[in-house]
Amino acid sequence: MMLPLRVAFAGTPEFAAHALEAILAAGHVVPLVLAQPDRPSGRGMKLAPGAVKRLALARGLAIDQPERLRTEEQRARLAASRADVLVVAAYGLILPPEVLTLPRLGCLNIHASLLPRWRGAAPIQRAIEAGDAETGVTIMQMDAGLDTGPMLLRRTMRIASGDSAASLHDRLARLGAETIVEALARLAAGELPAEPQPADGATYAGKITRAEAGLDWRRPARELERAVRAFNPFPGAFGHLRDTTVKLWAARLVAARGEAGSVLRADDSGLVVACGEGALCVTELQRPGSRRMAAGEFLRGFPLAPGDRFAPVSSMET
Repeated sequence: MMLPLRVAFAGTPEFAAHALEAILAAGHVVPLVLAQPDRPSGRGMKLAPGAVKRLALARGLAIDQPERLRTEEQRARLAASRADVLVVAAYGLILPPEVLTLPRLGCLNIHASLLPRWRGAAPIQRAIEAGDAETGVTIMQMDAGLDTGPMLLRRTMRIASGDSAASLHDRLARLGAETIVEALARLAAGELPAEPQPADGATYAGKITRAEAGLDWRRPARELERAVRAFNPFPGAFGHLRDTTVKLWAARLVAARGEAGSVLRADDSGLVVACGEGALCVTELQRPGSRRMAAGEFLRGFPLAPGDRFAPVSSMET
């Protein structure tokens, strides 16, 4: 029978909430949940709690939301929790060395990549953008570096040809929840050996910016198709048509040729746009102030015809 651990938890968004739910279901004691402070959200920009805080409130768990963990005062509640281990998942704050040594078994991170590939803030998006065939989850013993600690457990997942960042996120969240429960069971039994990350193959998944989601139609269609999926749902790939910023939410590769950025066909089946190599058929689009629409519905409100073209990315502000 598994010996329950006292597991403090640090996380903020939906990805982390799946893990917290699984840890609770496995019978571990969660004496404290750390989450980032509530942030403005929605049209009214009212302060709203993240998914982890909402779950913690529903389960009656103790919650702390420090802006940082740099001072003893900010770390006081974590120190007082007497946690055996701190599990971290998409927390959004850097843990100083003083935090890493507070729990007797250290701090475990649920990272959504197969380390050492895609260390950093956006591993899911970067894996899709790069055309990786697989990704996964790594449970890592945290150290002072950026996702550089020893690996404790890795689980692999194929990236489907139609995966967006949203769909892959959801599957990895479930895998992360399953994997951390397995890791904690092994940790409690003293059967979780650490493996140093190899130096070869390390890559960095930099934070996604809105500017890079502007599509450069001179690039090959296969790269732009991956970009559309990688930037869905945030920040959304986009292009400029008639001084209007149009977001592109879904697209597929088609065999067509033309001048990069030019519209080759526009009908209910999609908006075909020529790229540097090949073409994209965009099937879901969105105008400012509107909702996402299938191509046919979009074109009824924003008519386009062969010969229309997307402006070069350098000609308009992104």
